[in-house]
Amino acid sequence: VQLVESGGGLVQPGGSLRLSCAASGFTFSRYNMRWYRQAPGKEREFVAVISSASGTTNYAESVKGRFTISRDNAKNTVYLQMNSLKPEDTAVYYCNTPYAPNYWGQGTQVTISS
Repeated sequence: VQLVESGGGLVQPGGSLRLSCAASGFTFSRYNMRWYRQAPGKEREFVAVISSASGTTNYAESVKGRFTISRDNAKNTVYLQMNSLKPEDTAVYYCNTPYAPNYWGQGTQVTISS
């Protein structure tokens, strides 16, 4: 399995970013996909999940209404659209699959600062 996150960067508060996670090595369309994040000095935390078939989504309370998770099964890619970004969203963002729950890619750094 391989998960490659991209799309992070430095943006000002209130800005937007779109993260991507390209997956390979398993049947992507059969598994739900999750985004997590880890801020400096903190434990990794759940951000969002999207189901495999119906596209049902769920979010951490801290990002609800600001972040949107989506997927393109034809491209084996999951996305995280992040709007109205806050400094507390600063973290390394990772995607994850229950196919290989202990596998973590390199992540993508998101920094929110003026």
